[in-house]
Amino acid sequence: MSLFASKSAMYTTYKTLGLLYLFFVIGLFLDSFYMVEITENAQFYANSLMLLVFVITFFKVPKRLKEQMLAAVLIGFFGEYLFSVFLGMYTYRLGNVPLYIPFGHAFVYIAVLCFSKAASIKKHRILLEKVFAISIFIYASAFLFFENDVFGFVMTIATLLILRNKPRERLFYVTMYISVAVLEIIGTYYQCWWWPNTAFDVIPFLPSYNPPSGISLFYFLLDLGCLWVYKKRHKITWKRMKNIRKIRLENS
Repeated sequence: MSLFASKSAMYTTYKTLGLLYLFFVIGLFLDSFYMVEITENAQFYANSLMLLVFVITFFKVPKRLKEQMLAAVLIGFFGEYLFSVFLGMYTYRLGNVPLYIPFGHAFVYIAVLCFSKAASIKKHRILLEKVFAISIFIYASAFLFFENDVFGFVMTIATLLILRNKPRERLFYVTMYISVAVLEIIGTYYQCWWWPNTAFDVIPFLPSYNPPSGISLFYFLLDLGCLWVYKKRHKITWKRMKNIRKIRLENS
C-alpha cells in the first residue's frame, strides 16, 4: 500500500512516526550506557544500524525526497560540528559527533515530512495542529515548573509564535517539535549526549534542563536549509508551484 495513497491515518502514522520512534528506542540503545557496559564498540553498532536504515529509506523514497535527504545529511554534519564541537552547546558521549547523528537528522526529517504531507493526515490537519500545539505548551510548561527549564520554555513560545503566521508549514513543524522531544528524551536518558545547566552553557540567566524542551527550534534551521537547497536546484519547478498556489488562492 502506498503511504501517500493510504486512506488510513493509523497506517500512515505507524509507517512514519511509529517506526521513527521505535528506531529511536532501538538505535540509540546501541550507543547507550547499557551497551557501554557490555562492549567498547557501542557507537560502531549504532552507526552501522543508522547507515543501513538510511540506505533502505533512501532507495524507497521519490527522487525529490532523495535530494532533501542528502541535503539534510550535509547540513547535519555542518550544524553538529558547529554547535557541538566548536561552540560546545551540547556534548556527545565520546566527545565526538557520532556518524549516526547527521544521517539520523535526514531520517527524522523525511519521516515527519511524509507524515505531514500524507492525504490521510491532511484531512485531520486542523485538529492535529490544535492537539499538538496544546500538547507542546503543556510539555514545555511542565519542564518549566518542575525542572526550571526557562531556556526550553522560551524557545517553545518562540516556536509557537512563529508558527502562527505559517499555516502551510504548521503541521510539519509541530510534528517535528514532538518528534525531536521524543528523540531528546530517549537520547539523554540513554546518556548518548547531554545538555548543560544553562542555555549553551554561556547564558546564566536562562537555566536549562537536560534536554531543554524547545530545542526543536534549532532543527527548524535544518528544515529551512533543506528547503533552500531544493529551491536553488529547482528554480523553475518552484516558481511554477508558487504560481499554481497563487491562482488557487485567487479562485478560492
